[in-house]
Amino acid sequence: MSRTLTLRRALAVLPVLAATLVVPTQAPVTAAPAYTSPAAEKALAAKPYQGWSSWSMQSSKYPGLNPRGMGSWLTEANILEQTDAVAAKLKSSGYEYVNMDAGWWMNWDWVPDFDANGRPKTNAERFPRGIKYVADHIHRKGMKSGIYLPVGLEKVNYDKGDFPIAGAASCSTHDIVYDDLRTTNGWDSSYKLDFAKPCAQKYVDSIATMFAGWGIDFFKLDGVGPGSGKAGVNYDNRDEVAAYRKALDATGRKIHFEVSWSLDIAAIDTWKAHTNGWRIDTDVECYCDTLVTWENSVDNRWADLPQWIRHAGPGGWNDLDSLDVGNGEMDGINPDERQSYMTLWSIAAAPLYTGDDVTKLDKLGEKLLTNPEVLAVNQQGRPASPVKEGVDQQTWWVRNADGSFTVALFNLASTPKAVQGRWSDLGMTGAGRVRDLWARKDLGTFAGGYGALLPPHGSRLFKVTPAGIAGGIEAENGKVASRAGVKECSACSGGKKVGDLYQGGSVELRNVRVAKAGVYRMSVSYISGDPRWFGISVNGAPAAWTEFPATADWNAPAAYEVVVNLQAGNNSVVFDGGGGYGPDLDKVDVSPV
Repeated sequence: MSRTLTLRRALAVLPVLAATLVVPTQAPVTAAPAYTSPAAEKALAAKPYQGWSSWSMQSSKYPGLNPRGMGSWLTEANILEQTDAVAAKLKSSGYEYVNMDAGWWMNWDWVPDFDANGRPKTNAERFPRGIKYVADHIHRKGMKSGIYLPVGLEKVNYDKGDFPIAGAASCSTHDIVYDDLRTTNGWDSSYKLDFAKPCAQKYVDSIATMFAGWGIDFFKLDGVGPGSGKAGVNYDNRDEVAAYRKALDATGRKIHFEVSWSLDIAAIDTWKAHTNGWRIDTDVECYCDTLVTWENSVDNRWADLPQWIRHAGPGGWNDLDSLDVGNGEMDGINPDERQSYMTLWSIAAAPLYTGDDVTKLDKLGEKLLTNPEVLAVNQQGRPASPVKEGVDQQTWWVRNADGSFTVALFNLASTPKAVQGRWSDLGMTGAGRVRDLWARKDLGTFAGGYGALLPPHGSRLFKVTPAGIAGGIEAENGKVASRAGVKECSACSGGKKVGDLYQGGSVELRNVRVAKAGVYRMSVSYISGDPRWFGISVNGAPAAWTEFPATADWNAPAAYEVVVNLQAGNNSVVFDGGGGYGPDLDKVDVSPV
């Protein structure tokens, strides 16, 4: 064989690149249409939001993060520092929210304090200049500020006395809860608000007014039910969620409203009607000496997300929780797991908010959080779906607005495994041009599918463009010789192929054009019911004979790569069956090595 064709062996670092014929085993999955919530009319959450949140570092036992106990990391100084880092490193990639999570109204012993109107009061030791000062700083950086509260009226608030509600002269905090003081939220730390009492809405209004006055742009309400690990009427907070939406809108300020955590999908109509995002799962943080671990609980999302996919769209998104992929050892996961973490969040059109220390992003963290092609997948707002749930080797996909597909391959097993993406599972026929989005590199054109050998908990992310959209050199447009001829082929690109490539039958493709001389991948789309040989001659050089594996039958094309030297401009490539029998030829695609 010639030197150029034997290079194929040297470059075969991913042996599964030569696509194998794929026979559909099920009907193609059809992606659900995106849902548009009423909030979309207010231009809130038109796309999944991007930003940063404090809770991952607040909750971690990583050395030095929380010297005064869990949650003590949350201070004015730390928020200002992270704001500056997000503005410098991530803002240009779309990250704009800086969200202060639980504890801003708590002292170091985690005891809450309240103002004269029974509203949570900013802790002066944590935030000596107040939340508005911090929000103003965030705004000066061209970003948006976020804040947090648990659902219900905290017990300490009620037990410390009866406080008049701001803006409602006849109402007090003892007028807004159930008379039996039933508890609510995921921790039973609050009394449940009774919205049969008009004063309950007035209290919620007063908090929304306070937030708007501080310049808050994002509000997370936590411990919400149905969900948050509790069941029963005490923990059904749908009326409070609706009340907060009403109150936030009444302020005249556009405030993104997020509810949390591990919410019940049976109440999805409420989440969609009144909020801009809903947490579908338990906390991603491990509450250990790192921020997260794979098993506790990054990996839960692959199993828990599919039932929610159809509900996400402009105005409201499936929230997968914080994205901790930027701090190396502190993250608690290895580089392959960090990429898979970011890949799922991106292809799921989930909000992208990191919980890392942005001042200490490592090189991989910056690459993962700022890759423009991956972020574009997320920001198009089209949630992907798995071909098959509940298995360790998964393919997730979504059709893009331009007719191409985004495809992610995941190996959730603890050992290396091959994962094959099959075009038939996308409802796609013919070949597809494949681009590796993490490497930002075109890989070539492949018929039938594309696979990769993935490490434990590893992933790949591709854009696949059907060959019919653009590119490729059709065999039927070449010059046929001897008995070779153009044949109908419904499964082939363009609906035709060149067959009878035997006993002198050949086809010459004269328009194989490249801009620069060099070594190229040539993906050959062909059909052959048994192994057959092609003699391939480039620009009149002696033919190099290459065996092409059998496809499953004579009706389905597959792709096989060879590597060739091409000159700048037009090239001539001849496929000759010789004295034996060659495969039928569909088309070729050429891409740089």
